[in-house]
This record gives sequence, structure tokens and C-alpha cells, in this order.
Amino acid sequence: MGTRWLAGALGLGLAASACSSGGTVAEDGSQETGGSGGASATGGAGGTSATGGAGGTSATGGAGGTSATGGAGGTSGVVCDTTQHQGDATYYDTADGSGNCSFPATPGDLMVGAMNHTDYADSAVCGACVRLTGPNATITVRVVDQCPECQPGDIDLSPSAFSQIADLSAGRVSITWQYVPCDVQGPIVYHFKDGSNPWWTAVQIRNHRNAVATFEVKQADGSWRSVSRVSYNYFVDDQGMGDGPYTFRVTDVYGHTLEDSGIGLVADGDVPGTGQFPPCE
Repeated sequence: MGTRWLAGALGLGLAASACSSGGTVAEDGSQETGGSGGASATGGAGGTSATGGAGGTSATGGAGGTSATGGAGGTSGVVCDTTQHQGDATYYDTADGSGNCSFPATPGDLMVGAMNHTDYADSAVCGACVRLTGPNATITVRVVDQCPECQPGDIDLSPSAFSQIADLSAGRVSITWQYVPCDVQGPIVYHFKDGSNPWWTAVQIRNHRNAVATFEVKQADGSWRSVSRVSYNYFVDDQGMGDGPYTFRVTDVYGHTLEDSGIGLVADGDVPGTGQFPPCE
């Protein structure tokens, strides 16, 4: 497998739509989901070119990975999305790392949350990380689910996460938050959905540092074909990708691109890539 990442001067953007997840009920039985509206997650500051920089740094991850053209200090040279969002935080007792994003449960990591319907953006923020400030602390959580009843700007947290920013008895508190790179180790992972085959193929990207914007598969003639994302966080090719092995191209919201070749089809299985998106700065 080979990999490389490229950074372009692309603005941030997240498409909008929806799906489903449970809301939250307060200890007194009242509905906790919802709350005051916040700013939409769409948009964000445009990225700057990642080329240049003192000497460049090596690309994250990758067996024998290629060198990056980013600036010094291990960053991509692209400015992080600094948009500040406002809303309410609630919590839901069933949070276990799984949910509408179709990730597996992570009992060892419950710093997770369900994004409101608007900012969930048809699963575009699945796997993204959010730095969130509440009354008592600032924490970082990973988006794994959707809260359809929540208002724009709201995030429904696991009890473990909520208890770090406020007492659970509060039920609902005001928060501010912004997207940040996830603290991940190793390369991205391609997960093939159960039932995937040469005639219907669904791929999910896991263990990514930044939110994923697009996913493409290389055709026999060398062209790239974009695969559409569905609300449960899979890129689904209804006509199938063929027998493989495949060459994939994944682009994050900052314009960084990873390419991996020699990817074999493993139904309901994982295939590691050879690189990781660089952090913004």
C-alpha cells in the first residue's frame, strides 16, 4: 500500500441533513434534549496552503510513508477551524461510544457525545472531536451519535463527560465549543460494512484526526469516482467497487488527502491505511 497527503487552500464546509438517536431525560423525568439554539457547524475559516515550511516534516503514520510538504513543527500549515459555537449540554445514560455514526462501543473511552440534528450534518461530523467548555471545566469529546431533538449548538454527552463540566444533578448547562483535531495514534482505518461485496460496497473511515469530507475510489482508467456518504456514516457504492484490490482517496475538511492502494475487501472487517491526516495549527 502507498500513501501520500496533500493540502490545498480549501475552505471548511459540512453538508446538512439528519438521522436518529435517543434524547435525554432529566432525573426528575423532564425532557433534557433540546435547549437554546447555537451557531451552525457549517462553514469555518478557509485553509491555507500546506506547501512550503522549513524543511517539511514527515507525514504521520505510514509504513515507509512519504514526506509531507507542510511547515515545521509537525503541523500541516493549515489554520484550524476557530468558529465558536454556543448551546446547551445534556447527557444520556446509554452513551457507550456507539450510535448513529455506526462506530463500535468503546467502554474504555466514554468521552463521547451526540451532536444536534443540524450540526450532525448527515453524519459529516462523525468521528470529529470537539473541545467543549462548561461551568466547571474544558473537555474534549468525540462525536459518535446524533441527538435529533437537540437544538443547533447543543451536544448530548455521556454521563462521564458531563460530570467533568458540571454536576449530573444540573441536567442541562450552557456550553461553548469548537472543532479540534483528535488525539489519535496510527493510521486511518477502512472498515467494510457487513454485507459488503463486489456489487454493493460500503466503507467507513475510522481513527481519523480530522473530520472526513470526501471518499473516492480509483477506476480502471485511472479516474477517481466519488462515493456518497449516508446518514449512518458509511460511504456506500450501490453499484459496487468490484473485486478489488482497491485504491482509495480520503480528503478531510482542511483539504488534506490520503491515498491508499492494495486495499482488499474484508466484509465486516478492518483494513488499516498507511497514513494519518496532519494536525492543523
